[in-house]
Amino acid sequence: MPKLNENYLNLKDSYLFSEIAKRVNNFVSENPDKKVIRLGIGDVTLPLSQSVIKSMHEAVDEMANSATFKGYGPEQGYDFLRNAIKDYYCRNGVELEADEIFVSDGAKSDTGNITDLFDVNNTVLVPDPVYPVYVDTNTMNGRNIIYMNSNAENNFLAMPDKNVHADIIYLCSPNNPTGAVYTKEQLKQWVDYAKENDAIILFDSAYESFITDETLPRSIFSIEGAKECCIEFCSLSKTAGFTGTRCGYTVVPKALKYKNSKGEDMFLNKMWNRRQTTKFNGVPYIVQKAAASVFSEEGMKEAQAMIATYRENAKIIADTMDELGVKYYGGVNSPYIWFECPFNMYSWDFFDKMLNEIQVVGTPGAGFGKNGDNYFRLTAFNNKENTVEAMERFKTLFK
Repeated sequence: MPKLNENYLNLKDSYLFSEIAKRVNNFVSENPDKKVIRLGIGDVTLPLSQSVIKSMHEAVDEMANSATFKGYGPEQGYDFLRNAIKDYYCRNGVELEADEIFVSDGAKSDTGNITDLFDVNNTVLVPDPVYPVYVDTNTMNGRNIIYMNSNAENNFLAMPDKNVHADIIYLCSPNNPTGAVYTKEQLKQWVDYAKENDAIILFDSAYESFITDETLPRSIFSIEGAKECCIEFCSLSKTAGFTGTRCGYTVVPKALKYKNSKGEDMFLNKMWNRRQTTKFNGVPYIVQKAAASVFSEEGMKEAQAMIATYRENAKIIADTMDELGVKYYGGVNSPYIWFECPFNMYSWDFFDKMLNEIQVVGTPGAGFGKNGDNYFRLTAFNNKENTVEAMERFKTLFK
């Protein structure tokens, strides 16, 4: 009989968004006549842009021609896309080499798969509240996880505690779920902490394209010393609506190295390359061709127009909170609005109240950690009409 990974017993019975889907589906089946507006899961609603679709069609035609057909591609990503991403970073003030960029099917996959590089006997530091994938993947591996408080006292931006040692640190900015964004000065403190503790920062920048404040960093690599202690994950899911098309990228600097048990240097760029060539067959050529067009001049204009729509939705939600006197975070430089549950309610109770009384779906903060017990997350990823209607319904809860 095979011995099973009993660390799975330490996981919650259901992944957060699976539980949300279950409750919503049960409500819809019992109330088919009621319109449910979903502002919960961070899935986009706008279609792929014209540049993306054009490139995708061209790639499909290439696949239908023996002279241009593509079979197995490079697991790390085609050079044309890696170079396009490199140029994108350069335009944002960060110099990278193309072979430090690894194309993937999304940031979620890579933030979980990156744990393959690390021994089980590492202490992992995560903020609370936190994106569940960081916790669940390390729980599956049996690692020791410690939590740092992100709360109203620090504006949901946890900072290093010199009395706490960690080997692996997860940070996300703009943050999911809270919408909070670290400043350059704050990230410098984290980089310094990582170097002092000989630790590594796993930095999730999936929402960097929502930042409008030019003083805020869009990449951890804009911080001095970060290439010596950080890996960055990013995605086209929110930047260009690729949630259903699946394409992201991970940056593993070649300067990033740690010593093994024999005192020898091990380079994480080489390790990740080895992992990907062994366990991953790469993103389809058609998708990569479409992704490359996102980074063109026209593609960037289209992506920014798409993001502007979601930013407007975020403002609509934030303005409603201001009108009602509800304390919130995010809403600017982020597609998420994180607010205190009204009426001193527990977040899952408020979820049920929203669903049953006004048919608006959000995400209960308890699903992100104990510091989210009395908080709630709404997303800007719907159309303007539905967002306006959802907020008009939301106001009725206060009458």
